[in-house]
Amino acid sequence: MALVHKLLNSTYILRKCLKPRVASCPFLNTRFADFCSSSLQKPVASPSTASSQRNTEGGLQGHHQSEVALDITSPEEKPEVSFDKAIKDEIKEHFRRLKDDIVNHWIGPEGRPLHEVLLEQAKVVWQFRGKEDLDKWIVTSDKTIGGRSEVFLKMGKNNQSALLYGTLSSEAPHDGESGRSGYCAMISRIRRGPFERKKSYDWSQFNTLYLRVRGDGRPWMVNISEDTDIIQRKNQMYSYFMFTRGGPYWQEIKIPFSKFFFSNQGRIRDAQYQLLLDKISSIGFTLADKVDGPFFLEIDFIGVFTDPAHTEEFAYENSPVLNPRLFK
Repeated sequence: MALVHKLLNSTYILRKCLKPRVASCPFLNTRFADFCSSSLQKPVASPSTASSQRNTEGGLQGHHQSEVALDITSPEEKPEVSFDKAIKDEIKEHFRRLKDDIVNHWIGPEGRPLHEVLLEQAKVVWQFRGKEDLDKWIVTSDKTIGGRSEVFLKMGKNNQSALLYGTLSSEAPHDGESGRSGYCAMISRIRRGPFERKKSYDWSQFNTLYLRVRGDGRPWMVNISEDTDIIQRKNQMYSYFMFTRGGPYWQEIKIPFSKFFFSNQGRIRDAQYQLLLDKISSIGFTLADKVDGPFFLEIDFIGVFTDPAHTEEFAYENSPVLNPRLFK
């Protein structure tokens, strides 16, 4: 009974104390009065600051309500996915690329002034300074036909080179069909323009391939593919040898384009054709020296340059019997 009496007495005192405070504040609305009566810990503002406090409170309440309205979503509402909009955006992107290609063609190769291109003596085509540079290449091995060779590609020390490494195995697959195996390769991806159109490299003003590499003494095959047909013949390429000397030092390798010989499905053809330097599609490196074991090849950059001392146009002979098309 004593506890009930104290509770009723305290309730009466609170009501008596709150009435004059609310009455003495004519600028406060009924909502604020209810707020004061329900919360005893917050102080009551004076009449001089009541209007500013009311405006601030109303703004905060409105802002809070807008945030709540944005955060709360109905479970029945689902995000709209418009396939038509996605297709339109993709078409717009391809047309933007097409416009850039046309404008750059008017200006000059790759958007540079023509006089700069004509005076250019060297050009870096590929370099390795980050993961985006590695994404321009793919690696493959005889695992695609059941072999056991492994090849990997990663960034070198301090992100200043690309490291191609792995293990070569010449063991033939146990499929009863393949009799030879043992190769690893690194191939550049074909450039794509608007609407997935193939874009070729134009190296017609240069005469030499220029590389800065560091290897383990193994011989590599440098392969260049050209894009001359609507459907590219992937088994046809031009190749030449690159001999690494091993050791901790870098070496600069220069291979004239006139030395590259024509091959089809890995076989050197009797009829040789000159490499079309304005239709270069991709370049690659292949290891197939039949020496089982680990290997590595570190590449700094791949470029082209003009060697004024090299005047040879084509290093291989032809005859009307071997290549009648050249003698018509």
